[in-house]
Amino acid sequence: MNASYSASNITVLKGLEAVRKRPGMYIGSTGPDGLHHLVYEVVDNCIDEAMAGFCDTILVVLEKNDVVRVEDNGRGIPVDIHPGEGISALELVLTRLHAGGKFDKGSYKVSGGLHGVGVSCVNALSTWLEAYVEKDGQTYFMKFNTGEAESPVKEIGSTERRGTTIRWKADSSIFTETTTYNFDVLSVRLRELAFLNSGIKIIFRDERLTNPKEVVFQFEGGIRHFVSYLNEGKKIIPEEPIYISGEKDDVQVEVSLQYNDGYNENILSFVNDINTKEGGTHLEGFKSALTTVMNEFLKNNAKLLRKMDKEEKLTGDDVRAGLTSVVSVKVPEPQFEGQTKTKLGNTEVRGIVSSLVNEQLTLFFEQNPSIIELILEKAVAEASARIAARKAKEATRRKSGMDSFGLPGKLADCSSKNPEECEVYIVEGDSAGGSAKQGRNPKIQAILPLWGKMLNVERTRIDKVINNDKLQPVIASLGTGIGKDFNIEKLRYHKIIIMADADVDGSHISTLLLTFFFRYMPQLIEKGYVYIAMPPLYKIKFGKKEYFVFSDEERDQVLQTISGKADVQRYKGLGEMEWQELKETTMDPANRKMKRVQLTDAVEADHIFSTLMGEEVEPRRKFIEENAVYATLDV
Repeated sequence: MNASYSASNITVLKGLEAVRKRPGMYIGSTGPDGLHHLVYEVVDNCIDEAMAGFCDTILVVLEKNDVVRVEDNGRGIPVDIHPGEGISALELVLTRLHAGGKFDKGSYKVSGGLHGVGVSCVNALSTWLEAYVEKDGQTYFMKFNTGEAESPVKEIGSTERRGTTIRWKADSSIFTETTTYNFDVLSVRLRELAFLNSGIKIIFRDERLTNPKEVVFQFEGGIRHFVSYLNEGKKIIPEEPIYISGEKDDVQVEVSLQYNDGYNENILSFVNDINTKEGGTHLEGFKSALTTVMNEFLKNNAKLLRKMDKEEKLTGDDVRAGLTSVVSVKVPEPQFEGQTKTKLGNTEVRGIVSSLVNEQLTLFFEQNPSIIELILEKAVAEASARIAARKAKEATRRKSGMDSFGLPGKLADCSSKNPEECEVYIVEGDSAGGSAKQGRNPKIQAILPLWGKMLNVERTRIDKVINNDKLQPVIASLGTGIGKDFNIEKLRYHKIIIMADADVDGSHISTLLLTFFFRYMPQLIEKGYVYIAMPPLYKIKFGKKEYFVFSDEERDQVLQTISGKADVQRYKGLGEMEWQELKETTMDPANRKMKRVQLTDAVEADHIFSTLMGEEVEPRRKFIEENAVYATLDV
């Protein structure tokens, strides 16, 4: 270490060096999320052209050897020489941070992207990148290597088309985990963009397959179609989603909403196509207007008013129970705040959204009295359930199954009080629970046995959830509360491990628990605290040697290495395992296998849970038929 510190020790990163040096600052990570972000950055440029009215078709292609190609039919990136920089605008856009038309209000009224670094980052983080521009009857071409231009832009032929094509290969020295793109992950975002920009056609093709796969996303109904998609398989009110739109002070507002027969709210909010997961002023404006309108109509409904306690009003939670909605705004200069920069801070947007929703929703309900009657009935019922839930919560700690500390009697708790090192096994059945208690490390491992039929919360009101004798022990053990009262800071274990039999019943119990966590404690999944234990399927005994294997393939591999007759035991359930075996294979941190439950896309997760756990049979049958090809059958 050199003790001297002078001007010569200061390093200046030029051009795109900064991006290659600290890629996480620009694209979030160098894992799969960051890799897919490269595609989003390029597609966002195409969407900006579409929002400006110059593009209506976008093609995204996954080529062989981890190459991606994105084409649009927009105006084409300018290729003329920039007056201030002395190089072509194409080279400027691809090699300089914060260079682009988005900073010029005359070029783009609104644009997506949070940082304005866009395609230059893609160039910086690629082994090579090619840019083709078709405009003014000519095709122009440039190639770059690790962000550096091979040569100036050149004409390579004539064309009748117009648009931009960007083709690149991600740098494996940057993306060390993987450079292979996931078709399903990209599909979700591309579908979302097509929903948010009605009329745009996004063609997505996977040419890596022997038989190339292609999907087309185009929704003339825009966010109305989005809401219908989210509510697929549910009983709905009204038949067609309500649609609200308007513009004030250059802020464009679109809102679509529809109620279903469930009890969970699902509101997605976007600013310039960015998913504002933390909400913001546009969401606040929508929520306040919805609550105000509903209470105004309740005032004039004597029949339903009698069902409410005196002086009691509908709360926001009451009117949003079973609501599915998409709130999308286009803001010329969005100001983001919050930890992830996905919370809108523009104060003026709140009033704009609120007044539009108030005005147009009131008009819709005045013209459709039967619909507001049904929605109000649902909200009033929800208000009754809210009061019942409050009483249930007050009674929860007085339940006979709880000890003096509010913990379930069946919980074998660990001695450590440090949540970071503590883990709880939620175990199917008392028998397996007994083995797990014997095999655990009592300092850091707690055991909670479950018994009887688990509740499907997808079809249940919150007061029934809180009162359910199968879920109460889970809620009490974790310590966080549920729903609106959930507090992640009170979580008692940072590993929540579902340990069920490797059969249909075990899978069902696991799915019911995951549905509960997703609907009422989603932060547990978001923060990576939920795991699925992977107990072995077989024990192979040969002489004095024992092998525990986790799949049929692994069993066959072991048997091939054995010269002689081996004893193969198939575990039909956890109860068949000795506690020593359970400890060694499934509970010992040094040997065990677990799958962490990850939430890559909340929208798609919501859609899948609704389809698989809802009451409608037809969407579930369709989903199973479409996905059966990916299933591994245990027969």
